Formats: sequence, structure tokens, C-alpha cells
Amino acid sequence: MKKSIKRLGALLMTGIMAASLITGCANSGSAGSSGSASASGSDKIKIGVSIWSSTDVLGSQCKKIVDKAAKANGVEVQYVDQAHVSEQVTASVEQLCAAGCQGIIICNSADSEMTSAINTCTEHGVYIAQFFRIISEENSPEVYKTACNSKYYVGAVHEDEVTNGYTLVNLLLENGDRTIGLEAWTVGDATFQLRWKGYQQAIDEWNSAHADDPATMTEPVYANTSSEEGAAAAMSLYNSNPGMDALIVAGGGGDPLVGSIGAYANEGLTGKIDVVSTDFLDDLADQLKSGGMFAESGGHFCDPLFAFYLVLNAVKGNYVKEEGTFGYEILFPYLYVSSPDDYANYEKYFVNDDPYTDDELAEMANYSFDDLNKAASNLSIDDVISRHNN
Repeated sequence: MKKSIKRLGALLMTGIMAASLITGCANSGSAGSSGSASASGSDKIKIGVSIWSSTDVLGSQCKKIVDKAAKANGVEVQYVDQAHVSEQVTASVEQLCAAGCQGIIICNSADSEMTSAINTCTEHGVYIAQFFRIISEENSPEVYKTACNSKYYVGAVHEDEVTNGYTLVNLLLENGDRTIGLEAWTVGDATFQLRWKGYQQAIDEWNSAHADDPATMTEPVYANTSSEEGAAAAMSLYNSNPGMDALIVAGGGGDPLVGSIGAYANEGLTGKIDVVSTDFLDDLADQLKSGGMFAESGGHFCDPLFAFYLVLNAVKGNYVKEEGTFGYEILFPYLYVSSPDDYANYEKYFVNDDPYTDDELAEMANYSFDDLNKAASNLSIDDVISRHNN
């Protein structure tokens, strides 16, 4: 069933162009662990983090870098894990406001949750910024307007998810995969919707150019954010689609992917189904060697770091958005790996060591938005090597 796998060139690094500083409206839970920084003084700033999980693969990476930045800048941080359950997402914002946070960074699930989140923050005078997410002006105009009308909604740090999805599916198509299963996490999630658009764009373009060699992609099977549901979704797709030769695990922080590739391993399907996903695993190098994974995009755990700086500067009065505008927007780059060698470089400079030193994290808190935006868009393996070898 499988073809000979041709070697894909290193795809590490896409320096995605950063978005503009200000976007005009007319134009365009259960509590998780709490980490705090040591700093003296009674006027210490406290920032809350509303996240799907602070303990899974991606969530723990996010927590590590935010904690490090908080410590470098004498900021206290508090986490609430909300599992991307809408009621818990909105409750997490209320909880963090009640806990005395002056700012909050949030990875919400659906745009609709942000209306309550923004209104709560506005009521309490608490600044809020999104990470891994941005409110869609096209799909959620009323929520977008709410963001524009609140001086406490600071903005968003997110990725070019359409390009991300498009790139991953093209890797599969170039490898010869034609029957692709799609596993998502929660229904209506804004980020998944964008990735799905990219997946479908790649399929449509391929079929338009290769009418005699068409590819298909299933409708999504939803796995939420647990490994058990990921395993069930992966097997359901395999059993329901004879000849399936590839699986997209759209994300969910890592756990659904762990369950999916574990289920395939248990059924002797490792290396027979090409699996691509977003959110790097801890054992990605081993999975690439064994065939458990074919390719993955990730390395974006610094995304909440830049949302942290947006909120921190808003609390300090350094970043003030123009009245009636959406706010500050940063487009953060993904890294792509498709071989053990690719991952070895990533592991060396992003996992075994942090991409930013304590001194750099303290310095970045004083950046202008333009400089912060540039730092985010430039982050790459080559960027880290250049900064840390000088």
C-alpha cells in the first residue's frame, strides 16, 4: 500500500511575515498549577494564564517559557486549565480577575467565548490578549466589535494556520498519500477551522491539477483533548475508510496525537499510515525514526510569551491601542520537521536549551511593539544560533 518514501528537504523555518501593528475595526475550569516569580515590592504585577492544559506536551512548554519570562521580569503568574470547554473558558477569566490579575493571556476555544471574556475584563479593568487564537472579523463580527470597543482587549498572537494546514497536506500528497483521515479536537474551534481550510485548499488544488490521480480527505472526527479519545478517533477513521494511507491529527496540545499513534502501534500500523500533525511531541525524533510520525509542525510554544509581553506592556501603560481598533497583532512562525536530523537541530536549540536567556527575556519586556513584533517573526533555529553564539 505504501510507496517508497522520498526524502523531503529540511523544512525547518518559515519566516512568516508579521502582521501590522494596529488593525482598525472598519478595515480590517479547574485550576491548574500556579507558578510565581520571586520579586520584592508590593506593586508586583500579576498576570493570569487561561490555557487548555498546563501539563500536556505543548501546554507544559508554554508554561515553562512564560514562567521564565515572569521570573526575569518580577511578575507573578497564575494558571487556570480549562480543557477548551466553553463554560470553563469563560469561568477561568472570572476566576483570574477575582484573583487580582491585572492582565490575562488566554487560549480560548471558540470566538464566542471572547465576548464574555472581554466584558469580564473590561468590568474589572484587566487587560487581555489571546495566544494561538485571533477573533475572526469575517466569521464573528459582533465579537470582533466587542474587542474593538474595549480598551482592555490588547490583541492577539497567532499563527498562519491556513498555510500550516496547506503545507502539511502537501507533504502527504507529494509522498503519494491519497486517502487521508482527518482528526480534530473540539467542534467550532477557530484554529482548527483555519487549519482545515488549508488542508482542503491543498486537496482541491491537487485534484484540479491531477484529475487522473485524485486525493480524498474525510470529514473530521473529533477527539477533544485526550489521548483516549485520540486513539478512538484514529481507529474509527482507519476502520471506516478502506485504503486510508494517511492521518492528519489537527492538534489539541499533543495528547490526541499520542493516543492516535499509540493506537496504530498497537495494531501494527506504524509506518503504514503516514501521520502528520501540529504540536511537537517530546519523543518526535524517535517517532520520525520509527515511522510513527511522517512530519510535524510546531515549535510555537513561544507564542504565549509574546502575548505575555503585550499584556505586561499594556499594564505598564507602554502599549495603548488606538480607540476603536482591534489592537496589536503578531503573526508567529511555525517550524516544520520531517526527519530525525531536522528535529535534532530543533531539540538542541529549543528543547535542551531555551530559545531566550534570562537577560534577553528581561530586555524584551522593554521593546517597542515594532521590535517585539520583529523578534517574534524572526524566531528560528538560525536566529537562536546567531544570538547565542555571539
